Amino acid sequence: MGIFDFLTGEFIDVIHWVDDTRDTMVWRFEREGHEIKYGAKLTVREGQAAVFVHEGQLADVFTPGLYMLETNNMPIMTTLQHWDHGFKSPFKSEIYFVNTTRFQDLKWGTKNPIICRDPEFGPVRLRAFGTYTVRVVDPARFMTEIVGTDGEFTMDEISFQIRNIIVSQFSAAIAASGIPVLDMAANTGDLGKMLGTKIAPQLAEYGLEIPELYIENISLPPAVEAVLDKRTSVGLAGDLGKYTQFSAAEAMTTAAANPAGGAGISAGLGIGMGAAMAQQIGQAGPWGSRPETAAATPPPPPPPIERVWHVAIGGKAEGPYSRASMGRMVADGSLTRESLVWSAGQDGWKPADQVMELATLFTVLPPPLPGT
Repeated sequence: MGIFDFLTGEFIDVIHWVDDTRDTMVWRFEREGHEIKYGAKLTVREGQAAVFVHEGQLADVFTPGLYMLETNNMPIMTTLQHWDHGFKSPFKSEIYFVNTTRFQDLKWGTKNPIICRDPEFGPVRLRAFGTYTVRVVDPARFMTEIVGTDGEFTMDEISFQIRNIIVSQFSAAIAASGIPVLDMAANTGDLGKMLGTKIAPQLAEYGLEIPELYIENISLPPAVEAVLDKRTSVGLAGDLGKYTQFSAAEAMTTAAANPAGGAGISAGLGIGMGAAMAQQIGQAGPWGSRPETAAATPPPPPPPIERVWHVAIGGKAEGPYSRASMGRMVADGSLTRESLVWSAGQDGWKPADQVMELATLFTVLPPPLPGT
């Protein structure tokens, strides 16, 4: 190596970082002995920041641009250590490049259901998941609070902590929103903004921010969803009779699709349901509709009201008497054919034998006993 190359290596140093990964947040510029030469050139590209750390103390932060590392543009370093000219490095420091671009399409989700109170269904358990983006907005704070001396810090190392923050704040946001479960799908955008606002102060303590946060889905437990589907089916059916027909048709379809195991029972059940459906369809008209002109099956007629009579006995109206009582009176002789009787709806008093219901009482009398 010639003297020129030696001098060039001692006096000229180029410090830069080109990121070819998709998840590196911080990368430390490696130099043997951590020697940074006086007058070195520092290139900070767009989407980056350079953090100088001297003897464990954060010295300076450089935004995008080209810098010559000299005392006139590093006043903080001047107060930390005297800079001298020469072949020996005047200071030993570390340079960390921080990626300030957005890390996108990061996933979050609830590991366990969140219990909250719904105004319509009462206590319910909810699950949710979505995506978010994150970026470093305060490189100095991010280095001191999170990275430390890690030479290569990736997004995976902090994504778990961010997901925990999102889930904890999501629970509080859902509980305070008062939005019914059935209306949450229409309000996921507002819920995402509310959640982002709640998370911002906590992430700012780490030097981070979440520019975008999306709630892709909020779901109920499978058992509750099944009940909700039943309720929806009843609403679509319109009335209980149609829903019964719908359920019977579903049962027949399921039985037909599963011929193995209990085939005889399935066939018998299908025949029975088919007969019941045929009867209902015959009464209701075409499937799924009932003609408006078709009358419902009339109820049985009420039992006839038993007729009673009054009898004129000794110049007084006695009664009322039922037909059975009148029959006993005929038998003991207190009611004769000439006895006057009256009943509601009858045109005045009439002899008993002129009333159709009573005339038969006299015709069925037994004949006189022999010898009387």
